[in-house]
Amino acid sequence: MKLLVSHFFPAFFLLFLAIQFQCSKALVLPLSTSSRWIVDGDGQRVKLACVNWAAHLEPSVAEGLSKQPVDSISKWISSAGFNCVRFTWPLFLITDGSLGSKTVEQSFRELGLYESIAGIHENNPPFLNLSLLDAFQAVVASLARNGLWVILDNHISKPGWCCDDNDGNGFFGDRYFDLGLWVKGLKRMATMFRGVPNVIAMSLRNELRGRRQSAQNWFRYMQEGAEAVHAANPDLLVIVSGLHHDRNFDFLIDQPLNLTFSRNLVFELHWYSSSTGGRRIWSNRNANEVCRSMADEIMSRAGFLLEMGNPLFVSEFGGDQSGNSVDDNRYLNCFIGLAAELDMDWAIWTVVGSYYLRQGMVGASEPYGLLNTNFSDIRNREFLQRISSLQTAFQDSSDDNGHKLIFHPQTGLCVQRKANMGPLQLGLCADSDVWIYTPRKTLVIEGTYFCLQATGIDEPAKLGIICTDSNSRWDAISASEMHLSSKVGDQTVCMDVDSSKTIITDKCKCLSGDSSCDPASQWFRLITKSSPSMKKTRL
Repeated sequence: MKLLVSHFFPAFFLLFLAIQFQCSKALVLPLSTSSRWIVDGDGQRVKLACVNWAAHLEPSVAEGLSKQPVDSISKWISSAGFNCVRFTWPLFLITDGSLGSKTVEQSFRELGLYESIAGIHENNPPFLNLSLLDAFQAVVASLARNGLWVILDNHISKPGWCCDDNDGNGFFGDRYFDLGLWVKGLKRMATMFRGVPNVIAMSLRNELRGRRQSAQNWFRYMQEGAEAVHAANPDLLVIVSGLHHDRNFDFLIDQPLNLTFSRNLVFELHWYSSSTGGRRIWSNRNANEVCRSMADEIMSRAGFLLEMGNPLFVSEFGGDQSGNSVDDNRYLNCFIGLAAELDMDWAIWTVVGSYYLRQGMVGASEPYGLLNTNFSDIRNREFLQRISSLQTAFQDSSDDNGHKLIFHPQTGLCVQRKANMGPLQLGLCADSDVWIYTPRKTLVIEGTYFCLQATGIDEPAKLGIICTDSNSRWDAISASEMHLSSKVGDQTVCMDVDSSKTIITDKCKCLSGDSSCDPASQWFRLITKSSPSMKKTRL
C-alpha cells in the first residue's frame, strides 16, 4: 500500500501518532535507563535491536524510495524482527531553511537524478511534492505504522557520505561543524518530534573524528548538546558518541560526563572488521588472536562503561553480505559472540541496498546492505537468521549470572537436546536448554543430573549422570576463549558441530598461529540467561 500524504501532513502526523500509540502501545513509554539497561516505564528491560536507514546523503531523502513503497521497506524491517531504526539526518536539513523547504523533486533534479525521480513517482508519488523536512517526517510515520521505534541520528552537517577525517564534518570547529548551529539543530529536531511516541532517542553526532578532536572539548560541547536535547524533549534517550569514529571513551574512566539528568543517558559504539588493527588483519593473523585483541580493545575503550552501570549501544556494526570477505566473516563470528555474551543493544549497518548518489556514483551498491540494490529481496538469509537470536534479550536487570546458554556465533543458534538424553543439536536459543556451569567446570542441564560429556574424535557429544571424569570437564581455551575443550583419556578434544547441526567433539583446530585456518565451527560462548521469556520487545 502506497503512502498518502497531504500538504497538512506534519500536524496531522503528530496528532495521528499520539492517538495511535495511546491506544496500541504494548509497553509503558517513555523509555529510560536503569544501571546498564534501557527500561520501560514499569522498569522492564527493553532491548534495542535496530537497523540503520540512511537519509543524510546529498538528496537528504531516505534511501530506497525510488525502489519500493516506503511502507514496504518499513514492513520488511519489522517482519525481519527489528524493533527500531537508527534514522540518519544531516544537520543542514533542519538549520538551512532553503534546504529543508526544498521539495524532494527539486533536490533530485538539482543533482541530475532523473531516474530516481521516475522511481519515486512510481513507488511513492506523494513524496515528490513534499519538502525534504516533511519527507523525513513521512518516513518516521511509516515506521510508526509498522510498529518501529526511531532513533534520530545526526550523522553529518553538510549532506553527503560519511566519514572522512578531513571532510569538514568531523569535530567542533571544522568547516561544516559549528557548535551554535549544531545545538540549534538538535533543539529543533528534538522539539519537532516531541510528543511522537515512536521517536525514542536522539544520537547527538555520528563518529566524532579528525585532528581537532580532544577529550577536553568533548566534555564541554557534548554536555551542551545533551542538555539542549533533554530540555527540548525530556522523553528522549540521549545517545552520546565517543572520539575516534565512535570507538573510544577511555577518557571517561577517571572523569564522568556531568549532566543535570541521569536516567536518559546512553553511550554509543561503532565497530567493524577494520576497527581492530586496520584492514585485512583478520585474514593475515590467527582468528583467535585477533578476536581476543578485539574483545580487549572494546572492553578497555568502551565496554568498561557497562561495568560502571551505563548503557552502551552498538549503533553500527556489519559486514559484506556476499559472504565472500574472510575478514568480515571472521570478525562477525567474533563480534556476534561478544554481543551475545554482553547482551548489547545494537543497530546493524544497514537496510540500504543501494544509494541514489554516493561519492559521485549514481545507484552505488551497498555491500553491507541487508536488502539488494532494488530493495526487493534479502541478500543473505543465513546472516539474518544468525542475528535474529541477538534480537531477543538474554538478560534482564537481575543479578543472576549462574544460568547459561551454549551459543554458537557462526549460526546464531544454541545447544539443545532433542530428547531426554539427547542427541544434542543446535536450535533456536529461545527453545534451548539452560545450563549451569559449575565450579568444577561441568555443564549440567538446569533441574537435572545430566552433564555434557565428550566421547572422542568426530563423535557426538552426549549427556551422562557420572560427572566426575575428565570428559565431563569443559575449559575455555585459545586466546578467544571460545573453544570449549575436554579430555577423553589423554586426548584433548573441542566441541564442534557437523553438517547436520549435531554437536560433536573433534580435534581442536586453529588454536594459534595459522592465519589460513577458520575456527568458526568450534567457537562457542557460554552466555548468561537471566531473562525468563527471551521475547522480542515490540511497540
